[in-house]
Amino acid sequence: MAAEKSDLDNDYVGAGFGGGLEPGKRPALLLVDMVMAYLDPQSPLYAQGEAALAQAVRLADAARAAGVPVILTNVEYVDGKEGGMFFRKVPGLRNFMAGSPLGAFPEELTPRPGDRVITKFYPSAFFGTALAPMLVAEGIDTLLIGGYSTSGCVRASALDALCHGFVPLVVADACADRDPRPHEGNLFDIRAKIGEVIDAETALDVIRAALA
Repeated sequence: MAAEKSDLDNDYVGAGFGGGLEPGKRPALLLVDMVMAYLDPQSPLYAQGEAALAQAVRLADAARAAGVPVILTNVEYVDGKEGGMFFRKVPGLRNFMAGSPLGAFPEELTPRPGDRVITKFYPSAFFGTALAPMLVAEGIDTLLIGGYSTSGCVRASALDALCHGFVPLVVADACADRDPRPHEGNLFDIRAKIGEVIDAETALDVIRAALA
């Protein structure tokens, strides 16, 4: 299996994928849709995200202490029309109708004073929101990204971060998906084509460097 992975890595590198991106000087932490829909075992969207949540809480605490902005996204629909074709394509989004307990943040990640909360209707944290101009106004050049799910809203947000000129650093152990196969497959693709894939310890180093 390792040899197959090595062959795949070599194939992508040979094709010109996998260039490196370095963190900038002003990071922010973006936690995408870390809400109860993915954490409640009774939810149809449950993604076994408890371990990722624990890492996200560590990162959020460190970021707040360092003065690094913490941005949390959630999803909330009034009638579903806000989500257009996305809402039609994914019936599971009905779990995010206004007032649903599945749309709430877990207690450990309740937004604190100074945190930013972005409510979105589509996969990317950027699409149809004020996130990009807000980051530009604060001089942010790098995003540490965690959340749910790796193959969906995390990937979409990382891609749009790249397209808007921010360095995307996806924190692998602060992300989760319904199954390890789309999780690992999308991390591979993010690493090859979109941004850097790091672990929580490396993300903490980026946060500490901002403090220095």
